[in-house]
Amino acid sequence: MNEAEKKEFPFADAPDTAAIVCRHVLEEGAPVTYVSHDEDDGMWQFLCGGLHETADARLVSLYSVWKRDESVGLLCEMPPGFIAWRAGAEDEWRVGKRRRA
Repeated sequence: MNEAEKKEFPFADAPDTAAIVCRHVLEEGAPVTYVSHDEDDGMWQFLCGGLHETADARLVSLYSVWKRDESVGLLCEMPPGFIAWRAGAEDEWRVGKRRRA
């Protein structure tokens, strides 16, 4: 990451912070349509919105997710315990508090 990218990286978390991405996004090019900022550990998850098995999870850097889809940077101030969703890559993010099951 060069200095210009460091300045524009929107998240307060370090660029090398671990994040979870589903294989559909990482390996198949599906758009990120669901984001979770977990309340218990602060982990970010970037998913395609489909059903997932544990085996579908991939661990990557937060920076790599942002470089793949810079629109996730709009969620950089989303607090832990919240989720964001959208219908497709061109749609606006909607944000809400995660409901407990």
